[in-house]
Amino acid sequence: MKLVHYYLPGEGALWGLMEFDRVYPLASDAGSGGAFLASMLQWPEPALTIAESYATVAHGPSVSFDEMAANDPSPYLPHLLPPIDLQEVWAAGVTYQRSKVARMEESAGAARFYDAVYEAARPELFFKGSASRVSGPNAPVRIRKDAQWNVPEPEVALLLTPRMKIAGYTIGNDVSSRDIEGENPLYLPQAKVYRQACGLGPVVWLENHPQEHRPFDIELRIERGGEPVFSGQTSTINMKRRFVELVEWLARDSVFPHGAFLLTGTGIVPGDEFSLASGDLVIISVSDIGTLRNPVVQG
Repeated sequence: MKLVHYYLPGEGALWGLMEFDRVYPLASDAGSGGAFLASMLQWPEPALTIAESYATVAHGPSVSFDEMAANDPSPYLPHLLPPIDLQEVWAAGVTYQRSKVARMEESAGAARFYDAVYEAARPELFFKGSASRVSGPNAPVRIRKDAQWNVPEPEVALLLTPRMKIAGYTIGNDVSSRDIEGENPLYLPQAKVYRQACGLGPVVWLENHPQEHRPFDIELRIERGGEPVFSGQTSTINMKRRFVELVEWLARDSVFPHGAFLLTGTGIVPGDEFSLASGDLVIISVSDIGTLRNPVVQG
């Protein structure tokens, strides 16, 4: 079952269930006080309860998911929104061998830190942002104006309940300024946390009985002027850490009353010669979830 956050002219922001190519409305942001997802995550079994709701809405009005997915954000067109309301977004780093190598290469003076954290019991976890910093499908992600080396980081994002249980999965883009972080590890928040530095979407794939870890195939394609300039593939089976391990560490001495998203790290990093440019299009596809597209703008 896939949960969709979307906008319809004249009706505003809605949450709905996707079945094949049709999306059936469940609730509106206006009617839920902008907290439908936060409320849903309070339920003991969110995915099961949502699935049961499908029987009551499946024969009602619906809209085309593909049509919305093709539209840019506009008050005049149906379009997709980021599937988030009150949740914080967190991220894990150095969970793939490729990420460890890239972080060591960009941070010559502190390379040992990334090598150590890859092997350590404690993972790297950091705050990525709140809903105000998140871009949805076809909305722009941003590269900083004071950075020269910027990359997307395609990742599987876990949707977590306040009890720190996995409720579902979406696609995340942890946009990063590699030169800022490489200059000094203490600059990590500036390299990672700023306006439009995170993409989420296009849907949340809800799961009734989440596994400790799930295999997802991840593909990244970057286009410039309509032509491909980079592509790469990986799978979550290549991760050093399991999903539940990352969640357990995030939950330590922390509370998330509205739930949270946790980006699980990237295994696709473009070479040192590559940097995002304004006008690029970042396309991330993950098996079972879908495809997230974001144009790039310059800060």
